[in-house]
Amino acid sequence: MYTAKHKTDLFLTLHLHMMRFNDINKVLILSVAFLPLLGLYGCGQLASSQKATNNVDLSQVTVVLGDQVGGTRALVEAANALEGVPYKYKWASFQGAAPLFEALRVGAVDTAPAGDLPVLAAAVGKTPLKILATRVGKGEGLGIIVHADSPIKGVADLKGKTVVVSSARGSVSQYQLYGALEEVGLKRTDVTVKFVLPTDASAAFSSKNIEVWATFDPYFYVAQQNGGRVLRDGQGINSGLSLITASDKALADPGKRAAIADFLKRLNKASDWAIANPDGYAQVYAKLSRLPLNTSKSITQRSARELRPVSDNDIRALQTVADRSYKDQILPVQIEVRSITDQSIWTK
Repeated sequence: MYTAKHKTDLFLTLHLHMMRFNDINKVLILSVAFLPLLGLYGCGQLASSQKATNNVDLSQVTVVLGDQVGGTRALVEAANALEGVPYKYKWASFQGAAPLFEALRVGAVDTAPAGDLPVLAAAVGKTPLKILATRVGKGEGLGIIVHADSPIKGVADLKGKTVVVSSARGSVSQYQLYGALEEVGLKRTDVTVKFVLPTDASAAFSSKNIEVWATFDPYFYVAQQNGGRVLRDGQGINSGLSLITASDKALADPGKRAAIADFLKRLNKASDWAIANPDGYAQVYAKLSRLPLNTSKSITQRSARELRPVSDNDIRALQTVADRSYKDQILPVQIEVRSITDQSIWTK
């Protein structure tokens, strides 16, 4: 019989096996094999043959909804938000933003939810996408963590240390780390940064092969539950913005564009439901992620946030992140955030 820890290890280990394939098609094939076991992949049943107002027959449309660690799917299913959709849909979940945006780049998924910096990194990395909606969090769902018995007492003690960052260059965790270093007067060159996918890093941190880890939920919270000590979380450093994006290719398709617009409206309702019904949200998240219910409650409490169309203030906040990331050499080129934003597809 699996204990809660065994279930967590199984969940993380299977994601690790999926992402060891370099060929994204193999990743998706393996996802189909493994994710039903984890409850992280599914196909929506066509509920009707409704047609969109623009004469697109949505009964002939299938959208692939990208996800990270099943979080968006849990939210949507907990609220029954996709009940009665006039189009077909599939879920494809990944362990972090880097593999998710690789899937978006090659057309294996149509939508992708992620934090601010991974979206910007994907855009400068030749992934044609548009930002469609935003959520605002508090930054407590990510941070820098060490073991409870570590001699490292604060961020200032990181000088000369190696910090493992998940999941890849351009992650929210890299941005948080550099911001935390700057707070205490350290330069980013005062530490050695290594990039490791979160499932690899989780196993290494648990076995004490990693001394310092900068990561995000659910890995961040699970590490805390297993005795990790937080040096600094993302509050006051990260923008707190998480974004819903879609590929340019999907948005150029009239049927998929209409379906994605409908999905955003339903996701908005699901977000409102989750805020009002935290226990129901946590129960579905626990079922899909195979994480213990108490762990799921804490994670979903941090992730239940209002969804809104992209505002001009959001664009300005993201531009600040983009400019600072270019200055810190996280992003190789400057990027104009407004050019990768579509404010027309969904309005309240």
